[in-house]
Amino acid sequence: MNKVVKVILITFSILILIIISIILFVLLYKPFGYIPIFKDTEDYSKRAVNFKDGMFHNEEEVSLYTSWVDPYKNRTSGKGVVPKEELPYKKYTYSELENLNDVKVTWFGHSSILLQMHNMNILIDPVFSNVTSPVSFIGPKRYSENTVNVEDLPHIDAVVITHDHYDHTDYKTLKLLENITDKFIVPLGIDKDLIKFGINENKITNMAWWEEVNINGLTIASTPAIHYSGRVIVDKNKTLWSSWIFKDEYHTIYQSGDTGYGKHFKEIKEKYGDIDFAMLDCAQYSVNWHNIHMFPEEAVEASIDMNASISMPIHYGAFNLSNHSWDDPVSRFTMYAKEKNINYVTPLLGETFSIEEYKNYQTKWWEDIK
Repeated sequence: MNKVVKVILITFSILILIIISIILFVLLYKPFGYIPIFKDTEDYSKRAVNFKDGMFHNEEEVSLYTSWVDPYKNRTSGKGVVPKEELPYKKYTYSELENLNDVKVTWFGHSSILLQMHNMNILIDPVFSNVTSPVSFIGPKRYSENTVNVEDLPHIDAVVITHDHYDHTDYKTLKLLENITDKFIVPLGIDKDLIKFGINENKITNMAWWEEVNINGLTIASTPAIHYSGRVIVDKNKTLWSSWIFKDEYHTIYQSGDTGYGKHFKEIKEKYGDIDFAMLDCAQYSVNWHNIHMFPEEAVEASIDMNASISMPIHYGAFNLSNHSWDDPVSRFTMYAKEKNINYVTPLLGETFSIEEYKNYQTKWWEDIK
């Protein structure tokens, strides 16, 4: 065997070993989640009308990347993508509900929210890690104070996940939460991720759009959104993405998940009635992916579509995943909400408020931060 052939064989062998190592790493490393195979998706087509050709689809066919012009671009604040100063916050302290018809909300930044209603504690998209990534040394870093530790939280009746992206489904946080959580309620397919994380399968409920689960008189419903899913290159749209309705005899609460603007807001309102409180994605948008994240003004229009009594902008205040100014989402949302005469709240990070007292939580705290 001449030297050239020997070098080629050694090089080829090394490449094969590298490829095998990468494949094994992706398959076995828990934070990546589960890589679906055919047998795992056999019931999806029976339960989800938007599951076709082995993957989930939006109701309205949209492309991930677009080249729209932002019609509201003159409203941008001009600040940087991350703040130069520390954001004001309140360190979270648990406060119980006094009555069955009380509703309290705590915003921890981005889309992480504690919803207290029907004498239950519901944690939505909890991400308490400092990086939104499968590894701690790569990925967008939290630019604001993490206002809560898991040990500060009360017993959680349900953790609800909107979709599988790392800034919404965080391995480290979910593992820490397992011991204080009764149920994990997730869109189809994300149950497999949680099982791989090591979470007890008996605690997990997976749901298709328009499916409902009732917990002690509280209805939790999976509803449509316009987005996509995927944690590694080979699993695009193999799990479902959802928005969520929380409804009892007193209130109807909505959390949008990540979504573009579309007809689904009116469809949800038609099925579940007027919304008392809506938490709406209005950040990490771009003219390059306008279809899957609303501009802040569109979030206000969604609030109008749902006849929401009160709305709150979310998906900002913790991680930079786009190129807009860090305060642009909340600044534009409140400006347009005022034009449209829409009630809103803009709490501090970690601040707990009652939706009945929403007018006490409308300070423009971001204006004094560079």
